Amino acid sequence: MNDNYIVKYGKKLRCGYTTGSCAAGAAKAAAKMLLSREKLEKISIDTPAGIILNLELLDIHIEEDHAYCCIVKDAGDDPDSTDKIKIYARVSKREDSKIIIDGGEGIGRITRSGFWGKSGAAAINPVPRKMITDELLKVSNCGFNVLIYAPEGKEISKKTFNSNLGIIGGISIIGTKGIVEPMSDEALKKSIYIEIDDAYDKGQREIVLFLGNYGEKVVEDLNLKGAKIKISNFIGDMLLYSKNKGFDKIILVGHIGKLCKLSIGAFNTHSKICDVRIEAFVYYLALNSATIELINCVNECKTSEEALKLIIDNNYPVVINEMIAGCVERIKRYLKDEDGESNIHVIMYSMEYGILGGKL
Repeated sequence: MNDNYIVKYGKKLRCGYTTGSCAAGAAKAAAKMLLSREKLEKISIDTPAGIILNLELLDIHIEEDHAYCCIVKDAGDDPDSTDKIKIYARVSKREDSKIIIDGGEGIGRITRSGFWGKSGAAAINPVPRKMITDELLKVSNCGFNVLIYAPEGKEISKKTFNSNLGIIGGISIIGTKGIVEPMSDEALKKSIYIEIDDAYDKGQREIVLFLGNYGEKVVEDLNLKGAKIKISNFIGDMLLYSKNKGFDKIILVGHIGKLCKLSIGAFNTHSKICDVRIEAFVYYLALNSATIELINCVNECKTSEEALKLIIDNNYPVVINEMIAGCVERIKRYLKDEDGESNIHVIMYSMEYGILGGKL
């Protein structure tokens, strides 16, 4: 178990270790046992994060010409779909000094050359490959054949982004630091960037960004054209990335409870980072000379849906239209596109009232 922690949103969360660390540890252990003919209980490896891991070994077998073992991935407090998966390494000696790494059962295969590697190769990322090589060189200068496999990988891969990224048949062996940080925003953003890259590389020039699962349903119901990407709360990052990537048209679809924040300039809409929902309603009501009585009533609301109902019941639909216009204006300012060269559209919806405005 990894005993490293981070503090996120005021809560202490335990870090884990990546599938790449598991593969490197299992390969190193198998190589050591193959040469020594003695079983080990644990193995230590270095990680790019500068943290030394001491990993437990399971299912150990030492044969005449090879050895194999596995390490169970521990994702810590991160909600990782590959948590507790068994990562195996089977190692045999070569007659030369080369280290050849491949993937077996449960390890995905790359179908399109790009960030992940060449088409047809096992989905073992560059950093884990280097970690495996470096750890084996600490054992011996002789050559090794290394087969990384995960019997549960094919089934678990259905819960990952792999199929969207052109990786089929199993999981990826990943990790740039060797350590999993719980609920890492950077890791999630990187996965979204890769989806955007993939859409562009496939020739898509229109992109539809939506914030959550219900937003995905709205996008499907509207039958919008273009690549459809879920972006969580990272509105600013993904708008900027999509623009710089070169998409001709960007459509943002979101619930009023998120987009009302954007309408006054909040580009990360996570409630623990920014909660100005009611303030946004008050701002647009004030701009439209609403009565102080209505403003006070809205100011007492606990949810955006409650505030929206008050606005509609009191005949201020103009607030919704101006919020949508405010979103577009803020986006163009954020993208440094005040002249309006970017083709930006915003669609806002409510759970109770459906599509509120901005429909194409």
